[in-house]
Amino acid sequence: MAWAYLILAGVLEIIWAYFMKKSSGFSLLVPSAITIVTMIASFALLSISMKTLPLGTAYTIWTGIGAVGAFAVGVFVLGEAVNPMRLAAALFIVVGIVMMKLSTTA
Repeated sequence: MAWAYLILAGVLEIIWAYFMKKSSGFSLLVPSAITIVTMIASFALLSISMKTLPLGTAYTIWTGIGAVGAFAVGVFVLGEAVNPMRLAAALFIVVGIVMMKLSTTA
């Protein structure tokens, strides 16, 4: 169950990052509120997953899901630039996530 909590925490991290961008520096109420609520939920689920999973594994996977997910949302939803170097960087993050998962027995 810890892995499910961790993945959901990562998805919530993507959501709060997107709404933080949409909040215009926390000057818009609804996106700001969504940011704060999803941020708290993401941290709570990360904390729950850390009861079972090692710190390094949980935190690396959580931030990796958030980083790659936010990159994808930036490209596909917000129309941000994509180039070979950015794609390679995202791929390296995914490889690191997979390696971290494979190296953890919990």
